[in-house]
Amino acid sequence: MRPDLVQLRRQAKELLRAIRGGAADAVLELRQHHPSPPAPADAQLAHAQLVIARSYGAPSWMRLVQAVQLADAIWRDDLPAVRTIVTGNPALIREDVLFRPDSNWGPPMTYAANLGRDAIVRLLFALGARDLESAAGRAALQGKSETVRLLYGLAGSPSFESLSLAGPAYTLSVEGTATLLALGARLYGPNGLDTNAVEHLLGTDSRDPLAKHRILELWIQHGFDPPDSPIMALHRGRVDLLEAHLSRDPALVTRTFDKSDIFPLAPACGREPYTAQGTPLHGTTLLHIAAYFDELAVAEWLLDRGMDPDARSAVDPDGFGGYTALFSTLVSQRNFWVNHGKGQPDEARFTKLLLSRGADPNVRASLKARREDGHGGGPLREYHDVTALGWGEQYSDRRFVSGESLRIVRAHGGHI
Repeated sequence: MRPDLVQLRRQAKELLRAIRGGAADAVLELRQHHPSPPAPADAQLAHAQLVIARSYGAPSWMRLVQAVQLADAIWRDDLPAVRTIVTGNPALIREDVLFRPDSNWGPPMTYAANLGRDAIVRLLFALGARDLESAAGRAALQGKSETVRLLYGLAGSPSFESLSLAGPAYTLSVEGTATLLALGARLYGPNGLDTNAVEHLLGTDSRDPLAKHRILELWIQHGFDPPDSPIMALHRGRVDLLEAHLSRDPALVTRTFDKSDIFPLAPACGREPYTAQGTPLHGTTLLHIAAYFDELAVAEWLLDRGMDPDARSAVDPDGFGGYTALFSTLVSQRNFWVNHGKGQPDEARFTKLLLSRGADPNVRASLKARREDGHGGGPLREYHDVTALGWGEQYSDRRFVSGESLRIVRAHGGHI
């Protein structure tokens, strides 16, 4: 989200060399993005720069440079630089700082709100920026509570009832959620429950169970009435509620759940059974689900209550399924964040827990899985007769695979 002008200049020079060298992909890019492409041998740096600019959605290289300079000034909290850039081109106030269509950081005020740059927010408001609602939503998403309150005041302290709680739900921002609720945001509107917010919370690719638990409790304090189900108890991290369900239904630890059951009140999350953030959820047990959402305390409770660490998922009519929760620890969303460098060490806690409780590392199963669109989507892939180790070794996206878990499973006698 912070563009780098040095990198863009280097990218343009590298593209120029590739074009002059006749590289097919570079020549194709030239023809796709340049309105009057020259012959590859005649290409100049200005041609490559325009191609780079157009590929990012900017009309010209100079406009791209201006966007990068503005973004950099906001990141540095450089008020004079922001003022100079915006007053030099007042139209910038209404245009997205980042041209890319997949960017949701918005115009300069919203961009600054993402970062909690309050002085810049005030400056841009004084210069005519009025993207107050999107700025407040992004500030809440990022947990910038003081910025939310600033924007609320600049807007004249309006009703926030229609402002969605989805943003801070997605990022698991407890502070952002609490701020919006305090300012009047509500989970229920004229059309009933905001299922979009529920989908963002239960279907988020963030992993911080304690934050999710706290947000759900905040919602409940403000009128949310969650279903009394074992799945919702797991989402809330409430082992006391799970205990009550188990006392009424001793078979709970052997039951499998459809994906639609795993995402109550969040229909969009349960539509594609084999699309997942790592190992599929459809037809899995509470232990698999706990591994998927990184609910370690729930998993420990389940195992303490006698759940089989090798409990298998349901098998579909085509023979896919039958994998254990160990598979879910080798390929998971938490592993993605570990590998993405978000400061989470690769401790393989779940893998260690299951193996310490007697999980068999050589159970074999067949799986089919597809990544969520937010992680690149792609085709539905099939993996036949693999162990947990084989699943981890063969999975198509290495970002979701724990290297430490692979090592530990091998050390426990796991085979491919």
